[in-house]
Amino acid sequence: MGKKKKPEPLQGEDLLNQVKELGNLTKEEKAKSCGYFTVTKNGVERVNMMKFLNALIDAEGIKLDGKPNGNGRGGRSASYRISVQSNGNLLIGAAYTKQMDLQPGDEFEISLGRKHIHLRQVDVDVDVDLEEEDVERGNSKSMIVS
Repeated sequence: MGKKKKPEPLQGEDLLNQVKELGNLTKEEKAKSCGYFTVTKNGVERVNMMKFLNALIDAEGIKLDGKPNGNGRGGRSASYRISVQSNGNLLIGAAYTKQMDLQPGDEFEISLGRKHIHLRQVDVDVDVDLEEEDVERGNSKSMIVS
């Protein structure tokens, strides 16, 4: 008597559609019906939840690996947190200046608040009215360090 071949687990759009159709089932039942299980020597079915969840993440197009982007260099990504250095300086870092498309020589105005430092780019060529429009549209180049 031959072994019954287990179907291949669903992936991509097929997986997403099947999970939607299964609606109210438990996640284990969904994983099993999508082919994410194995049968032990004793005939017990074991659900492969990690493979199922990873396949769902991949099918949704979510990247969790943090692999470098297309420029070939890994480097650090912006954490949006900085700390005061031992000499008392705050270093913003290149990740933020690249994100804001800042160039060497760009100047900022510093405003101190109770618990924050607000940096606002000083642009000599921009009319004050235009600057206010940019702020209203969210185009202002400014940073707040809390």
